[in-house]
Amino acid sequence: MMTLLLNRRNLLSAGAALGASGLVSPYARAQQSQPPVIDIRRGQVQPFPIAVPNFGGEGDIGRNISGVIENNLRRSGFFRIIDRQAYANVQVDPDQAPNFQRFQATGAAGLVTGRAGRGADGRSRVEFRLWDVAQGSQLHGQQFATQEANWRRIAHIISDQIFERVTGEKGHFDTRVVFVDETGPKDRRQKRLAIMDQDGANVRYLTRGGDLVLTPRFSPSSQDITYMAYNSGEPRVFLLNIESGQREQVGNFPGMSFSPRFSPDGQRIVLSLQQGAGSSIYSMDLRSKNAVRLTDGSAIDTGPSFSPDGRQIVFESDRGGTQQLYVMSSGGGAANRISFGEGRYSTPVWSPRGDLIAFTRQGGGQFSIGVMKPDGSGERILTSGYHNEGPTFAPNGLFVMFFRDQGAGPQLFQSDIFARAENRVPTPSFGSDPAWGPTLS
Repeated sequence: MMTLLLNRRNLLSAGAALGASGLVSPYARAQQSQPPVIDIRRGQVQPFPIAVPNFGGEGDIGRNISGVIENNLRRSGFFRIIDRQAYANVQVDPDQAPNFQRFQATGAAGLVTGRAGRGADGRSRVEFRLWDVAQGSQLHGQQFATQEANWRRIAHIISDQIFERVTGEKGHFDTRVVFVDETGPKDRRQKRLAIMDQDGANVRYLTRGGDLVLTPRFSPSSQDITYMAYNSGEPRVFLLNIESGQREQVGNFPGMSFSPRFSPDGQRIVLSLQQGAGSSIYSMDLRSKNAVRLTDGSAIDTGPSFSPDGRQIVFESDRGGTQQLYVMSSGGGAANRISFGEGRYSTPVWSPRGDLIAFTRQGGGQFSIGVMKPDGSGERILTSGYHNEGPTFAPNGLFVMFFRDQGAGPQLFQSDIFARAENRVPTPSFGSDPAWGPTLS
């Protein structure tokens, strides 16, 4: 865990673009306006073959940075990493243009070179370049100066820049995920809130395990989370600032049936409360603590999630006889059903891009994670199996994380929205209820 999580401007001083000459020059915005190398939304696009040799420099920091970059790109499913044995005899000098012909022979279309060292001020200096092998030209480059302890975050930021330059889409590597860490026997499971980098590194525990904690949710506008905890059998909602550790109880909500979610501006939460045999959805202003009831009736309305513009809410309800997904105005009122496939739908969550809603679908003995458009069209299943549940979107809306329990205990997995690649996300023990946070900035 870093002692400080600063924004990128403070973390990365001297963050200038690198020209092909190797001289530091002002950041070239024109690089960002160039068209992407591949269009990942074009359907069955082939993964981009890229070589990531070990960064040069003193010690292990360069090797470690290039290893994280390679792992990030591979796990995304949009890149094919060239085996280093294919260019083991090729000299790579970060101060010189690469031998493009030799790298072309390996099948690489892209190449990442770089180095890491220590400057006169004692800080780490990291630089990288992204090359177009076929054209023999530089696509992007940048250098950074920061504390050595931040090397892993530098690797994630470089990965984001490579991802964006090649695909035209924002990266998701410089992000964190909060989840429920589960240990102990199944009948006496201890559950603690934990936070980690999106690749499973830098795990840190946020609660001690004295209370049962469930379904944490990230604020989209800050490094705060909201979560539900049971103390003496009573459900309570808490706000927790990840960096300071300051915790605030939002309220005590007997009969609460689902953990709350933030509004896009972070000023409100939406939650469901039991009302007799049913449950209704409420919106609460976090400053005034005033709550407004949004749904009414005998149905079980639960699992609400705001659209990224804050104008709509998707939720699950059995008002039509089976558990389905509905969309209504964030102020309440009439709701339109959007799910019509076979089975029951639950745990909806709106993509940060606004173009998709992820969900869990149960039917035929299978639990599926899928996505659909907000009007219910274009439904596609990303993965099916035994007890998949709880999807959460990356901030770029291109990846979904969820948990899967195959009997022994829950584990976290990640898939892109095109179902190209699925990866397990390592956690110290069992993990459930992931919530993807915003890009660190």
